[in-house]
Amino acid sequence: MTSIYDQVEKDLEARRDKHAREKARRREEVYQALPQIRDLDQNIRALGFEAARRILEDPGPEEARLVQGELESLKAMKEAILLSQGYPKDYLEDHHDCPYCQDKGYLEDGSRCSCYKQKLADQLYKMSNMEEMIKKENFATFDLTIFSDLPFGDEGQSPRDNMRAILDTVKIFLDSFPEKNDMNLLFYGATGQGKTFLSNAIARELLDRNYLVIYQTAFTLLDILERRKFHEGGKDGANALQYDLLFESDLLIIDDLGTELSNRFTQGEIFNIINTRLIRGKKTLISTNLNPGEISQAYSDRIFSRVFEKFVPMKFFGPDLRWENSH
Repeated sequence: MTSIYDQVEKDLEARRDKHAREKARRREEVYQALPQIRDLDQNIRALGFEAARRILEDPGPEEARLVQGELESLKAMKEAILLSQGYPKDYLEDHHDCPYCQDKGYLEDGSRCSCYKQKLADQLYKMSNMEEMIKKENFATFDLTIFSDLPFGDEGQSPRDNMRAILDTVKIFLDSFPEKNDMNLLFYGATGQGKTFLSNAIARELLDRNYLVIYQTAFTLLDILERRKFHEGGKDGANALQYDLLFESDLLIIDDLGTELSNRFTQGEIFNIINTRLIRGKKTLISTNLNPGEISQAYSDRIFSRVFEKFVPMKFFGPDLRWENSH
């Protein structure tokens, strides 16, 4: 399915066209108000053609410096006039949404720009309703007071104090996210403790910082892996993109680990994803209803050791918030 790629390319083309139209409008506005700017632009263009001819005739460094000096003098004059009339000095230059690829979608080395990857991810969020989830579940809507302030069971502290400690760790994770510090997160605990909500809040925060974030439940993750391995066409189009982003995204969130059918194939694939991301310095957040003992029983020792070696485990506990909020 190439429509996702086509849509991203169309979006980038529309962005470039919009900036081209805006530049033309700004140019006409300035030319009407300041005819001398039009004359300077004509002189700059003419000098550019003349410079190319002169350098071809005499390609020495002295001629190049002379021509460059003349061009810079004209451009400085143009900037001075613009500034004196209240315009920004770059008012007539090309403007871009993305400073890295100039809205082309690709960097000079031919690799995809982060803005291109994020647009691809945005398309997938729309397909998986992730966009709606993070509108509702984010740090702006996170309410610490819904967690009980009474000591819970044998935990030795209240769910609210525990959540404060978890939020402190999450803040460190977010503040240090650009660093290659091997800090990954493991949320574990019973259903209805806020694990998914907090995962969505982290996703929203990093998306707002222009990081590439991919969210998959363990069930949909398994579906991607199975279609990649066993189904015709699984290595093309949307599924290939979903699979690649499991490795390339800045943050991969795997929610509800343990709900998928666990066998040798799924264990090997999950280990490959986690291990590859660790090697590449990519961050991962795993959320599961399983406790450490259950994780070790459900998955191989190499997955278990990898998770607990490179992940910060955080236990969620307390009354079921879903049940509490429904009464």
